[in-house]
Amino acid sequence: MLVKEILNSVSPTLSFEFFPPKTKVGFDNLFQAVSNLMQLKPSYASVTYGAGGSTRDYTTKLVAGIQKKMDLTVVSHLTCVGSTKDEIMSILEKNAENGIENILALRGDIPKGETVWKRPENGFDYAADLVSFIKKHYPNICIGVAGFPEGHPLTPNRLKEMEYLKAKVDAGADYIVTQLFFDNRDFYDFCERCELAGIHIPVIAGIMPITTRKGMVRMAQMAEGARFPAGLLRSVARAKNDEYFEEVGIRWAAEQMRNLVSNDVRGIHLYTLNSSQAIFKIFKSLGVKDASQF
Repeated sequence: MLVKEILNSVSPTLSFEFFPPKTKVGFDNLFQAVSNLMQLKPSYASVTYGAGGSTRDYTTKLVAGIQKKMDLTVVSHLTCVGSTKDEIMSILEKNAENGIENILALRGDIPKGETVWKRPENGFDYAADLVSFIKKHYPNICIGVAGFPEGHPLTPNRLKEMEYLKAKVDAGADYIVTQLFFDNRDFYDFCERCELAGIHIPVIAGIMPITTRKGMVRMAQMAEGARFPAGLLRSVARAKNDEYFEEVGIRWAAEQMRNLVSNDVRGIHLYTLNSSQAIFKIFKSLGVKDASQF
């Protein structure tokens, strides 16, 4: 099923994001986590693509496996980084053979060891170019693109940032899923700026629970520009140990979700880090058994 059709029939949607493991044990553990999370009645799931396209084959395998074994709509990430047009066409053909109808089109992270973005030979400069290419060759595919409520780390000019997002929408994007954020005011402001820019497709809120101090530091490094509100920092500073720290992170994510649902968000996208434990704790904190009770 196309994600845009799901967005037209379910509100708010619930989706999960996973990344492809590199070992058989990792795959087995992930499929167990996905199986567990099906209890929460997600609308769809997505599978990431490693920096520089490093997990391309694993992504294709995982997407097909989840969609077939779990009977769940899956979105396959696809990036400009590290891929020629021919390679991207090959991936799209393989996805079509496996019944994958949904793509999240991204420029992608700069490969490890490099500091400057370089367009691949016979590749694409921007996600908007990738969206156009997909729509040209597979017009019926549903395409999602990324949004950045706290600002794109490589685009300090916030006016240009919205121009680039509008270009992706004009190229054929069907919905936007945001990067993680910890202050809902950033998300609501982002949605308003989308409206002002003439962007009227659904915007899905991306939420990632923080469960450890080490994970919080890693998150700050990976998501450059991630803003941790003073209230969150004050709460985690009071945490006596790892157990209390996790409780703070779970409650913060749960309150974000509660507020978003109260304000008619079109969908919530949870970055799971391939674990179901924290997600179930969030739902317990919300006092609901699954997404149907939002």
